[in-house]
Amino acid sequence: MRPRWAAPGRWSLARQLLVLQAAIVGLLVAAGAALAFLDSGRAVDDSAAQTVSAVAASIADAPTVRAALADPAPSRLLQPYAERVRHDTGVDFITIMSPAGIRYTHPNPSRIGGPFVGNTAPALAGRTFTETYTGTLGPSVRTVAPVFGEDHRVVALVAVGITVKAISAELRQRLLALGAVAAAVLAVGMAGSYLVSARLRRQTRGVAPDELRGMFEYYEAILHAVREGLLILDRAGRIVLCNDAARHLLDLGGPRTPSPPAAVRGGGMPRGRASGELRGRNVAELGLPEELVATLVSGERRSDEIHVGDTRVLVVNTSPVRSRDRVMGNVVTLRDHTELQALTGELDTVRGFAESLRSQAHEAANRLHTVVSLVELGRSEQAVEFATAELASAQRLTDRVVGSVGEPVLAALLLGKSAEAGERGVELVIGEDSVIEGTIEPRDLVTILGNLIDNAVDAAVEGAGDRPPRVAVSAGEQDGALVLEVSDSGPGVDPSAVPALFRRGWTTKSSGGPVGHGLGLALVGQAVRRNGGDVRVSAAGPDHGAVFTVRLPLPRRTVEAGHGGGEP
Repeated sequence: MRPRWAAPGRWSLARQLLVLQAAIVGLLVAAGAALAFLDSGRAVDDSAAQTVSAVAASIADAPTVRAALADPAPSRLLQPYAERVRHDTGVDFITIMSPAGIRYTHPNPSRIGGPFVGNTAPALAGRTFTETYTGTLGPSVRTVAPVFGEDHRVVALVAVGITVKAISAELRQRLLALGAVAAAVLAVGMAGSYLVSARLRRQTRGVAPDELRGMFEYYEAILHAVREGLLILDRAGRIVLCNDAARHLLDLGGPRTPSPPAAVRGGGMPRGRASGELRGRNVAELGLPEELVATLVSGERRSDEIHVGDTRVLVVNTSPVRSRDRVMGNVVTLRDHTELQALTGELDTVRGFAESLRSQAHEAANRLHTVVSLVELGRSEQAVEFATAELASAQRLTDRVVGSVGEPVLAALLLGKSAEAGERGVELVIGEDSVIEGTIEPRDLVTILGNLIDNAVDAAVEGAGDRPPRVAVSAGEQDGALVLEVSDSGPGVDPSAVPALFRRGWTTKSSGGPVGHGLGLALVGQAVRRNGGDVRVSAAGPDHGAVFTVRLPLPRRTVEAGHGGGEP
């Protein structure tokens, strides 16, 4: 079926190839037949000449002929002999004659005694010769040989010939066989050309060469221009096509970077695979995360799956390619979700802060009503004491956070998380000695602390028993690194689950299923790896819950400034 984009009136590539192959096969067969015809004609002529020469020489040397020539009537003995030899050898005529050219024998007895029609001079001179001459039987290839007597004189001549008509008949028989062979070769060649053309037509869908060239150029331009990564895999998981965006998003090009620390290794996407090495390689050999490889080679359609790597958050879609109900491979599209995920994290922070303000406004209204009621009851001193106590508590928390955290966004995050934790009945304690200066990317710090605090609050609420739920946060510089520590009073973490904590999909939440859960710690691991740090997990801390400790190397200039200078 001709595709819709194929221009009408243009020969497809398959049809052009069929015509070209047919012309080539026809020319080759015609040339071969012509050469075979010429060779057959020459072979028939040479065979006839050799036959008449051999028969003439044999008769000239025969003692029977010499003895018959001594008889007064040579024809009486020579005619039966000549006819017998003629029938045995298949030649058309044998003429034995005198040196004067008078025939002793002839296929037509009525011509015996008549003069021989043809050249005899070379034979009279003692030489055997072959020529084509027109005699009484028509054109023929003949050989004339001398018959020598005892004194070595020419006593007779022998002419043996095959007519051209007989030679042509033999040639026609050969040409029939040659024509049959040529026709068979032509038929086989045409059938092979048709099969090749049919296969090519199926593979190219009947598209003309210029259309194929245009389509290839357009597709090539599109593949390099789109920002989405495109990956095409065959049924064995080998790469058939990988555009520039896919190489960039999967970090398959450029210099190889150092491996991440052991505590968070295994969730990243490798670097350093040259573009020219990708085609034909299996995706399982590229060092991609196991979850991502399983998605890429899955025979089922995957829609908007989120995968967290070392440096990026990718949204992956896969669609199996089927041909005649057989899976031929997968088409994979990749989108960079990193910036959107970061913005989503910041939005969550702002939303939490706004929710905190709403909650505080509600509590402030309640406290204000309480103060007004106390004043109306004439208890002014108690009203002042109640109002200043609540204000002093909130102000102490705000002063501690603002004084410890130099980044406003991070300070807002901690204040919001503190209010949110309070609403859920969890005490969020920020260490007295905590100091966080603006040395690390604020977005990464928001991602790390925000997700760790959220998980700690959830764990503290779920593990609340006889002890009050509590989450502790501390931060400070140690040995040239920013150390963040978040602990909770929850049930703790199973030590066997620690290696899988920072993989996408890991969660202890029993509600909601995998959708919406299992991404926070993966984002934490990604942010930590992006800054060259590591994260450690203690199964049980001082509050009987889990302790997450993050170390992020500080820039060199920050470390030197903190120590009052250093080497230039």
